[in-house]
Amino acid sequence: MKSLQKYIDQKNRWASLFKGQRTEPLYEVTTAAGRKRVAEAIDCELSPENLSCDGELPRSQVQARYRVLTGAAKDLIKLDPSMAQHMYEFA
Repeated sequence: MKSLQKYIDQKNRWASLFKGQRTEPLYEVTTAAGRKRVAEAIDCELSPENLSCDGELPRSQVQARYRVLTGAAKDLIKLDPSMAQHMYEFA
């Protein structure tokens, strides 16, 4: 669950920059809706365009991002197997 928690912490830090200080986190896994939001965010970031920044990133960075995202996705699926249906690569 380490990869998933790191991913969620990073997403919440970025969200706080744009939404100001929140009392509740935007991304969480305690509710089904929260897990679905995280699953959809991971799926979005795994699209080839987003993963490679439209081909601008070197292959080593793309591979590193892919490992981080798939690690978080696998942790989420271990936590709630039904979340695989919200991620194209794992469905």
